Amino acid sequence: MQMVGGGIVERWKALSDEQVVSKVLDGETALFEVLMRRHNERLYRAARAILRDEREAEDVMQQAYVNAYTHLRQFDGRASFSTWLTRIAVNEALARAKRRRRYDSLESDGTEPRRATMTTTSTPDPERQAIARELAGIVEAAIDRLPDGNREVFMLRAVQGLDTEETADSLGISQDAVKTRLSRAKAALRRDLFDRAGVAASSAFPFHEVRCDRVVSAVLARIG
Repeated sequence: MQMVGGGIVERWKALSDEQVVSKVLDGETALFEVLMRRHNERLYRAARAILRDEREAEDVMQQAYVNAYTHLRQFDGRASFSTWLTRIAVNEALARAKRRRRYDSLESDGTEPRRATMTTTSTPDPERQAIARELAGIVEAAIDRLPDGNREVFMLRAVQGLDTEETADSLGISQDAVKTRLSRAKAALRRDLFDRAGVAASSAFPFHEVRCDRVVSAVLARIG
């Protein structure tokens, strides 16, 4: 399978995920790239929330896409395709993290959120402007310091913008757990960062085009 490029998404954007899946199953396998480019950022954020490592998150994404492509006929439409795909990535990331014994189960209650610490400063305006350009990285570091369980919920709900139901389905936990963990994560981040910096979390963990192309190319090489 040969990579077509980002323009393929524009040409097929009128089709729903489910329609694209149907076409891929009917033999138009090149359109699997549409699904990857649509959901790359979401899968990256979900995997990175668990692993806290960019390279490993990319590896998980690639494997998740290969798994999804291999088992595409098992997608039954009971959940949205994006949720089905995210669950595959989450399960792959959790398996990898647990093999390294560095992750608390999503079943744990996560009652001890760690605090991200920042020191206040009376930096002159020019330096404040320079610091402002680095705030996205500071936000990412603060999110990385959230406890396992709270971190993934915050990433999917506040950063990626999923609703409560879809977050719960993606992570395999209850909606009540999503609400509780989101509240804890927000409280921890608010104490340590957001009230002082006023940063919008939605700008964190961007999935740039270069990374998008790299993941798509690698997956297409593996499934082609």
